[in-house]
Parts: sequence; structure tokens; C-alpha cells
Amino acid sequence: MALPSSIYRVTIHLSDVDRGVYESLQATVARHPSETEDRLVARLLAYALFYEAELTFTKGVSAGDEPDLWVKGPDGRVLLWVEVGLPEAERIIKSGRHAERVVLIASGRALHNWEQLHLPKLKGVTNLTLIRFDQAFITSLAATLDRSINWSVTVTDGNLYIDVGTETFETVFKNGLQTV
Repeated sequence: MALPSSIYRVTIHLSDVDRGVYESLQATVARHPSETEDRLVARLLAYALFYEAELTFTKGVSAGDEPDLWVKGPDGRVLLWVEVGLPEAERIIKSGRHAERVVLIASGRALHNWEQLHLPKLKGVTNLTLIRFDQAFITSLAATLDRSINWSVTVTDGNLYIDVGTETFETVFKNGLQTV
């Protein structure tokens, strides 16, 4: 018998000073049994960092032909494709041909090996924004996960601050090919 997904109720108080986005976001997110808490954290960070009104979670790991999040236009075109994890370079190259913008939140324990193998192949994807998170940062946030997630996320001057209860987590955040 298959294990059910774990359901998380998420509230993110977003203050993205750099983009001028100030929102209180509410979402219900399912974590597939094969998905780690670290990957769930990376998906939630992607949701906060690239939030716009039409951004939606997809079926994720359950649907191999969809990204983790996306924005689709009224005509069905994919305007923003957001992938989380360490996908094959070919998947990102293909999404770059079909979406106006592609974001890859590269995170995972094998990030260093993935970069050596796949990063050179992605140099030609001109509509790609690549963000790398330090695994220790992701793991620290994952350790705080509860079925009811309440984060205050602030992005200012290239810094990312996340308040969870009485704890504050911070890292440098830069778009492009910079390490986060």
C-alpha cells in the first residue's frame, strides 16, 4: 500500500524589499512520501523568492513533465518555470525552449557533483536564473518544519532572512549564477 502525502499548512509573511513585494501568503502544500523535508524547504523558498499572484504549485514529483511551480498565461503558455533540486541538464534546456523564464533552485547533498556534470551544459540557456543554496542552510530550516509552517521572509540588499518562531536564519541571496 502506498504511503499518503504529508500535508503542510503554510503562511509566509513576505517582505521582498528588493522587488517591492509585500504579501501574506497562504498555501496548503503536499509533501510526497519520496520527497525530503530539505526539498520541501527549497520549494517553499522558491515560492517566496519568485512569488507573483499567478505562481502556483504543480503536482511536482508526482508529475514528471511539470516543474515544481509555474506561472501560466491565459493562453496556456508557461511564463515562469521553477524547478527545485538537481535535475538533468536536458530537462532545464528543454524547459528553457518552452518557457519565457526558467528558475532553478539547485539544492541537494550532491550539489557539487551536479555542478561539475551539468552546469557547463546550461551555459547556453539564456532565460535561466540559477540559485544555489548552501545545504546547511536548507537543513537548518528543515529541522524547524512543523505541519503548520509560519515564516517571516525578508529579502533586502541581496540578503535573505527567515524568522521561524524565535530563530532567524540568514544567507546571501543573489540571482544569476552566484552561489547562495
